[in-house]
Amino acid sequence: MRISLCNEVVRELPFEQQCAFACAVGYDGLEIAPFTLSDEPHLLSPLRRAQVRRAATDAGIAITGLHYLMLAPETLSITSSDVAQRTRTVDVMRRLCELAADLGARTLVHGSPAQRRLEPGLEADGRKWGVECFAAVADAALRAGVIYCIEPLAPPDNQFIHTVNEAAAIVRAIGSPAVRTMLDCSAAARAEAQAIPDLLRKWLPTGLIAHVHLNDPNRRAPGEGELSFAPILRALREGGYVGTAAIEPFIYQPDGPVCAARAIGYVRGLLAAG
Repeated sequence: MRISLCNEVVRELPFEQQCAFACAVGYDGLEIAPFTLSDEPHLLSPLRRAQVRRAATDAGIAITGLHYLMLAPETLSITSSDVAQRTRTVDVMRRLCELAADLGARTLVHGSPAQRRLEPGLEADGRKWGVECFAAVADAALRAGVIYCIEPLAPPDNQFIHTVNEAAAIVRAIGSPAVRTMLDCSAAARAEAQAIPDLLRKWLPTGLIAHVHLNDPNRRAPGEGELSFAPILRALREGGYVGTAAIEPFIYQPDGPVCAARAIGYVRGLLAAG
């Protein structure tokens, strides 16, 4: 299991410094939010893609994945009643699969709750359109050799796909090995009926969990709230999880670098203790 840092936590640093910092404090990789690279990250030039990948390699760190996919470019949606808007969104999703492959990343995590809001009176249609968009990216992900993960997120911030069970049903309906789901600890602690270790014991054997985000329900980093991460890490280890667990806080106190350094120290300590 690799431990990665979601790079928006330190996005005020130039990308080369993000890589050097993450490696220095003990991360195995960076998980990139594409909006930190460009306002149109799906159109990043081959030269810039090569520069980003080289910066990580030179720093001795991996680019493990992409997440928060739909923030840039603007006005994307998988649940909009506007066919042209959904078509454009699918095009971006497919191109991000290619970007991930070019950067050496293995997974993409589709969270982005604002870009899957359900229009009033069209909730059922919105859910159907969302599933169609996920299905439409499967072949592109397969060709690129990446895993596209549908991220369950908790209400009230998110209206569509709250639980691993809901996401897994979509994954099974699509039936592609390139589309799976994942577990976000902050969201799961608020939306799921089961405790997170029990969820992992249930879902890891299915092979449908391809990624994990480590964060507290208070939206801070592991170790900064009441959620106990030792049983979560133990369940991952005992379940044979060999993917990436990415640290993804949303509140950075006193700042991003301090938060990131403290979080990896906490997680590494738990892993060392068994």
